[in-house]
Amino acid sequence: MNHFVRTAPLALFMAITAGGATAATKAPTPSDMAQTQYQKERARCLDGTSNQDRATCLKEAGAALAEARRGTLGGDEGDYERNARERCTPLPDAERSSCLARMRGEGTTSGSVQGGGVIRELREVTSGQASVPAKPQAPAAQPI
Repeated sequence: MNHFVRTAPLALFMAITAGGATAATKAPTPSDMAQTQYQKERARCLDGTSNQDRATCLKEAGAALAEARRGTLGGDEGDYERNARERCTPLPDAERSSCLARMRGEGTTSGSVQGGGVIRELREVTSGQASVPAKPQAPAAQPI
């Protein structure tokens, strides 16, 4: 019995320590992740690195946090792809496939949101040659 009395506190200590370690390393909840994202966005608002004035930025960050907590804030990859397809939907059929290709990352991309816009360009080859606009002809000189 003497042996049990000496090892019981050690076993209890080990169980408490193991339980504490498990609690400390638990996976973050969606609410935790939303709060972390809010703190990052708020810091960007306050240090001026966002593309908005401070009041608007803080308001948007708070609204995004509220939506994330409700579970109504998008953000999965499927939403991004669906939005890209919807962006191309109003175009005529002949242009839609090219638009979808640009949204998939084909072609070149330049510019930035901060700079005023992102430009996506895809050059298509037809009949073995790139389509190049014809140079305008200078008007013929009129005899005097």
